[in-house]
Amino acid sequence: MMPKHDLERQVLTAGLANCEIEVYEYTEKRRAEFLAKLAQVDALLTAFIPLDRAVLAQAGQLKVIAINATGYDNVDLAAAEEFGIGVCPVGEYCTQDVAEFTITTMLALVRQLKAYVTDVDQNHAWRYDLMTPNSRLSNQTLGIVGLGKIGRAVATRAHALGMRVLATDPFISDADFVKVGAFVELVSPATLFSEADVVTNHMNLNSTNYDYFDAAAFAQMQKHPYFINMGRGAEVVEAALVAALDQGQLKGAALDVLTTENPDLAHHPLVGRPNVLITPHVAFYSTDSLVDLQRISCQNIVHYLNGEPEKVFKLVTKY
Repeated sequence: MMPKHDLERQVLTAGLANCEIEVYEYTEKRRAEFLAKLAQVDALLTAFIPLDRAVLAQAGQLKVIAINATGYDNVDLAAAEEFGIGVCPVGEYCTQDVAEFTITTMLALVRQLKAYVTDVDQNHAWRYDLMTPNSRLSNQTLGIVGLGKIGRAVATRAHALGMRVLATDPFISDADFVKVGAFVELVSPATLFSEADVVTNHMNLNSTNYDYFDAAAFAQMQKHPYFINMGRGAEVVEAALVAALDQGQLKGAALDVLTTENPDLAHHPLVGRPNVLITPHVAFYSTDSLVDLQRISCQNIVHYLNGEPEKVFKLVTKY
């Protein structure tokens, strides 16, 4: 993921005596070679390599997996615990960045920038009335699905723009909800879907929300909102999203994630639509977030291998 690894090397070598580091460019075609290497290492730093029970069973020396991403659904946590392997996702490093990107894409959708820019660039036209206008944001309602750190940061920014803010999250604690502020209304999914002008997804992926946004969910969206996905691609049934756009159940969509991290964009049914913005999982991407991503993920390795699990930023397995 990183163009260079100087910072990662610096953190690891400063914290671990006699540390040997190998940067390995993984591909599925090299999986057998990767597994042979994995059997000889104490720590693995990765993002999206699938690590199931069969893989972890072959990693006899492995003590910790540091994930330079917030999600960790690519790792079999039960197997990791069984084999005594710690799993440390980076935790938090890009909350502000993703929240800013969410607001950016929301503004682009509501003000229909893609259609206007395309009209100027390709048709050399100067038409303010090309599109039917939307109401200003201060007269719209934002529905946030998933009120974790990123969802709360989005809520704060949307409120500053004068929006009414609804949220739904079955897992949020009372303490975390208090942190958001009285301007957020915690409602049921059905209420959020029926009242929101913009619906934005910020859920982490877990066993309860695969295919969460399906045909039934989109059918409940009575105001034909814009839909934004900054969560995980597996939370959206893409065929249902395509149908919702085709049938006018949604005005448009902004997607920073798709079902796969290696999509066939040349043949993807969501690509090329005037009311759909697709970006390559870039919401996190800033100079600041890259530094934090590398630093925290490597510090997690250092603390875990040095027997300091309490200093690990986020540990999702038992120590």
